[in-house]
Amino acid sequence: MSHDEGHIMSTSEKLVYMANQIATFFRSKPHGQAVAGIAEHINKFWEPRMRQRFFEMIEAGGKGFDPLVVEAAGLVRRPPPSEQTQAAAGAASAAGADAR
Repeated sequence: MSHDEGHIMSTSEKLVYMANQIATFFRSKPHGQAVAGIAEHINKFWEPRMRQRFFEMIEAGGKGFDPLVVEAAGLVRRPPPSEQTQAAAGAASAAGADAR
């Protein structure tokens, strides 16, 4: 992964980077296959809290995401509500620990 010396990527930056890498891989496929392939990869390999953050970012405008990723978002499975609640609780807990 190429990045600036001393720059530590945030979780959001990492998700954008990874999603865009997936889009780069599938770009050589016909458009419909590319969109479906991106969604399938995210569905198979991203854990629920990653997908939850992905949707939060997409709903906030999708800044930085490749247009193929934005289009594929409609085919990505949302985490079940129980997993969304657990992901949010985990994030809040982690934020509280950081504040200490």
